[in-house]
Amino acid sequence: MKQMNFERFIAIAIICLFIVNDTKAQFRIEAQYRPRLEFRDGYRKLAAEGSIPTVVISQRTRLSLRYESEQLKLIFTPQDVRVWGDEQLASSTGVYGDNASLDLFEGYAEIKTGNFGWVSVGRQQLVYDRQRLLAARNWNQNGIAYDAVVLKIGINRIDIHVGSTWNSLDATLTDNYYLHNRIKSLNYLWIKPKFIERLDLSFLHIASGVTETDFSNKLYYRQTTGICANYGIKSLKLIGNAYYQYGKNKNGKTVGAFLVDADLAYIAGNLTPGLGISYLSGDKNPGSARDNLFDVLYGARHRYFGHMDYFRNFTTHTNEGGLANLYAYLEYKFSNTLSLTNYGHYFQLAQTNDLTPDKKNLGFENELILKYDFNDWGSIKSEYIFYLPTESFKLLSGVPNGTFSQFFFVELTLRPTLFKQKTE
Repeated sequence: MKQMNFERFIAIAIICLFIVNDTKAQFRIEAQYRPRLEFRDGYRKLAAEGSIPTVVISQRTRLSLRYESEQLKLIFTPQDVRVWGDEQLASSTGVYGDNASLDLFEGYAEIKTGNFGWVSVGRQQLVYDRQRLLAARNWNQNGIAYDAVVLKIGINRIDIHVGSTWNSLDATLTDNYYLHNRIKSLNYLWIKPKFIERLDLSFLHIASGVTETDFSNKLYYRQTTGICANYGIKSLKLIGNAYYQYGKNKNGKTVGAFLVDADLAYIAGNLTPGLGISYLSGDKNPGSARDNLFDVLYGARHRYFGHMDYFRNFTTHTNEGGLANLYAYLEYKFSNTLSLTNYGHYFQLAQTNDLTPDKKNLGFENELILKYDFNDWGSIKSEYIFYLPTESFKLLSGVPNGTFSQFFFVELTLRPTLFKQKTE
């Protein structure tokens, strides 16, 4: 199966080469290679007394074919993600090899529709605004892409995107069953006007449908509506989001939840201090007929809820209590290519309930990040994170003997353009 995927990729490459030689177009082959070494001592789950840290090395390898003409764009990106040493069988020499995981990360076409827009069809990334609800999820080596149809329109300084997905586990003949803990159908409208100087404003509405059970055709739709704003004047930058959810959750309960955040930064030469707050509402009474826990859908977790990744699923990781994150940061740029940033997060439950500890305080996380862009196609990044848990967080995470937890990684990212051809 993996060999067949590679053969298809080579065939597509040859076809694109013929196309670019016959038309006015551009063809590029781009690569991405991203190995990462991680020292895990409490990553994703608090370290318990006596636990042994682990070291893991993983890598992502992508090769992207990009064809662009005045009427058509084609993007094909196969991807291999693996952990070093995840061998299954030994060769005749006694040397073990990795368990390959070749897959198609992107495979879509964009077709010009008249003079005002494009239609994008296939497996593609959906990345909007600050990636609160639709994100690339780039920390994960696999990333995330969506099988979707997206209409992209630009009219009178207004960008409008309308997208829709419909997911199935197989090419079924009857019924529309799907796992009820996954989104069966994602539909959205994104509007971004460009009228106000210094203000970057956008509107987003998402209707996310889930089946009532794994063997039910009935769909419940959670509606999410909100705005993202980015305002800058001289050295001051203010960024904010506000989203409200309504409709029905996967259990048919009425939804009434919200997410708000704000970030304020001041650029003083090479130094940029900043602070912010993020509040994700939670349930006071999980057993009631109303759901007040905000669902971040396909939004970024690692970026906004701490790099220890303790808060990924808010139903289970906060026992439906939601999360409040008060943070401050300080970035220093030694040059245009070298920077050092420190983030400090203070986490609390947004709401206590019968399933959570009585006290909201969850602990403090600190993140020290060093990044060096040694070329326009390459960078290296390292980060050291530690977490100081409270007794409430130990109970919440199910590690009553939890202790000081830490995480360190070094990541190399290479993004060269291997081939570029343009015909006039």
